[in-house]
Amino acid sequence: MFWLSLLFAIGFALIHYFSGNLIHVRETPRSRFLSLAGGVAVAYVFLHLLPELNEYQEQLEGHLGDGLFASVENHILVVSMIGLAAFYGLERLATQMSRRGSGSVFWIHMALFVFYNFSIGYVLAESAFDNAWTMTLYFFALGIHFITVDQGLRHHHKAMYDREGRLLLSLSVLAGWGVGAFSALDELTLSIIVAFLAGGIILNVMKEELPEERDSSFRAFAVGLIGYALLLLAI
Repeated sequence: MFWLSLLFAIGFALIHYFSGNLIHVRETPRSRFLSLAGGVAVAYVFLHLLPELNEYQEQLEGHLGDGLFASVENHILVVSMIGLAAFYGLERLATQMSRRGSGSVFWIHMALFVFYNFSIGYVLAESAFDNAWTMTLYFFALGIHFITVDQGLRHHHKAMYDREGRLLLSLSVLAGWGVGAFSALDELTLSIIVAFLAGGIILNVMKEELPEERDSSFRAFAVGLIGYALLLLAI
């Protein structure tokens, strides 16, 4: 599994670096590929990622002791909610700074997605996937999700993203994999990272697919959703 995870980490990096050349995508009307990718990502979140949080909930409960937080139910979902709120807050901050013409908005976006990609690479190396198929499905779902993320960042930052951003995101996912592969962080840390990441993935999927002005293809979205859901349920 070590070598397969390394191969997929390199694949993630290559997708980020070459996504602009992989497939022709457009903003309006939305490319059918991007709508299909959104459907795949939604199926992954609801049929794999959220159920997996239940397992991490048990691990988290074992480390809470008798503190105030121990009395709260569904702790792992609270962490996921905080992750969604943090990503949304930083996204809103970047949008407001962009309207004021601030040049630092690019670096706020990059800091946000460097952490996002680092976490995805870390989970790829550190998570105990049941078999090669489950790791492959993780790579497939998040690989095409990366293309939609790249499309949004390229739309906002244009040449600056192609010049600097895509390289930063490619390196960050490799760095995350390296930390996950060659360090031994405890299960509590992993559960918090996965939960926080889940909130970010949910936000990014909804942000890219739901806005009415994108003129998305529901048919392509449904094909991605149902097709990937059937794959998950069959394995």
